[in-house]
Amino acid sequence: MTERRPRKDAARNRAAVLAAADTLFARCQSPEEVTMADIAAAAGVGKGTLFRAFGDRTGLIRALCEARLEPIRTAVEEGPPPLGPAAAPLQRVPALLDAVLCFKLDNRHLALALEQTGSDSPYRTAHYERWHTLLRDLLEQIPGSIDSDFTAHALLAATRADLVEYLTGEKRMPREEMRGQLAAFTAGVLETRG
Repeated sequence: MTERRPRKDAARNRAAVLAAADTLFARCQSPEEVTMADIAAAAGVGKGTLFRAFGDRTGLIRALCEARLEPIRTAVEEGPPPLGPAAAPLQRVPALLDAVLCFKLDNRHLALALEQTGSDSPYRTAHYERWHTLLRDLLEQIPGSIDSDFTAHALLAATRADLVEYLTGEKRMPREEMRGQLAAFTAGVLETRG
């Protein structure tokens, strides 16, 4: 059986909704401010269209986040070193963490909204599990006795959106300083594995 392609108007509506949501999250002071009604109005569609296409606000946030993460995922799966698969684990681990941090810095409110989505743990989202599994697998290739599973969680904790929001908002830490701090922290963790 062949897979049905979405109607042109449905694909157009989906693109409009994602673009509207992207703009609203980028401009908001807090992710809670952005409602489905706001997104529908900005996209020029009815709220029913949003619910049919995405299920709920969480589904919409996840879809937008996945679309935004696609360039990073492609770089990790197919790109050149230091992020791509040909890089040694000692290169890839800091590069991956830097890419995740930069994504969170560039998409603070969207990432925060995703981490704050209601029912389940932020540690059970598809993107978190993907990054954790990759980090864990890379860490297992580096000699040392530290538990790779825990270390991957601990390293990813340094890129959580709520921490990024706190450091950039209340602490006013500049982007490059935050990236440098994460790189130094990661280097310290990796040194203990050798």
